[in-house]
Amino acid sequence: MARSISEIQKEMVDAISKSQNLSGELTLITSTSKASIARLLTFIVATAIWTLEVFFDQHTKEIDEKLANQKSGTLPWYRTMALRFQEGFDLVTDRDYFENGDAEAQEIEDSKIIKYAAVAESAEASRVIIKIAGETDQKLSPITQDQKASFEAYMKEIKWAGVEVTVINYKPDKLRLEIQIKRDALVLNNKGMSIKNANYPVEEALLEHMKELPFDGDLRLSAIVDKLQKVPGVLDATIKSASSAWINPDLNDYDQPQPILISTVPVSGYFEIETFENIEYVV
Repeated sequence: MARSISEIQKEMVDAISKSQNLSGELTLITSTSKASIARLLTFIVATAIWTLEVFFDQHTKEIDEKLANQKSGTLPWYRTMALRFQEGFDLVTDRDYFENGDAEAQEIEDSKIIKYAAVAESAEASRVIIKIAGETDQKLSPITQDQKASFEAYMKEIKWAGVEVTVINYKPDKLRLEIQIKRDALVLNNKGMSIKNANYPVEEALLEHMKELPFDGDLRLSAIVDKLQKVPGVLDATIKSASSAWINPDLNDYDQPQPILISTVPVSGYFEIETFENIEYVV
C-alpha cells in the first residue's frame, strides 16, 4: 500500500540525519520556511516516489482482478463470460470464445447484448445464479426471450460439468417511494418544479441515483435521503414508506410489493421507480 507523501519525506529526512556526510544539511531540510530549497527538493522527490507507489498499487489491483476473472469456474469468471456473450456468433470448437472471423469491431461490439451481469452461488445446491440485463435507450432492460435462449445455450456450452446455471432476466423491480420534501419556496413550487429552470430536480436526482446504483447492488434508503438533501431547493427530505415488487416466475407478473425497512437488493438486479406522484412538497 502506498505511503503518504509526508511519511516518505520524513523517512528521507531521518536518513539524512543519520548520514555523516549529509547531516550538516539537516537544518535546511527541516526548516518550515517555504523558501527552503532543500525542503522543496525532498518534497518533490517524495511526491514522485508516492506517485510511483500508487501506480504499483493500481497495477497489483488490476492484475489480481484479471487473475480472478480468468480462473475458470469461479463466480467472477462466470460474470466475465456472461459479458463476453455475442449474439449471432458461434463458439470456436471446444473453446469458450467466439469465432469472429472477418467481423468488424463495431459488429462485434453490437453483438455483446449483455451489458450488466451479477453472479451468485445457490446455498441449496450446486447451482450458479446469473442475473443479466441489456440496455434500451440507455436504460437497463431485459433481453428478449430468443436472446435469453441463445445465452442459456452459450452458458450450457461453457459451464463446468455438474454445475447447474439459472439465468434471471426479469423486468426491473418496481420501486415505490412515498417521500415528503420540505422545499425552499423561493426555488421550488408546490409541485417540485424549479421556478428558475422549469425542470423537476427531485425527480431527476432520484433517476440519477438509480443509474448510480451498481447492478445487483444494495439500495439504501439513507443514501436516497442524502442524495435528495443535496438538491437545490430541498431543505429536508423524509421517506415515509418504501416498498418494492418483483416478477414472480410462477405468475409471470409482479408479485405483491414488500416493504423496505433499511435496504434491499433487487431480485432482477435493478430498479425502476414506479411513479413520482407520491412525492409531497411542503414548506
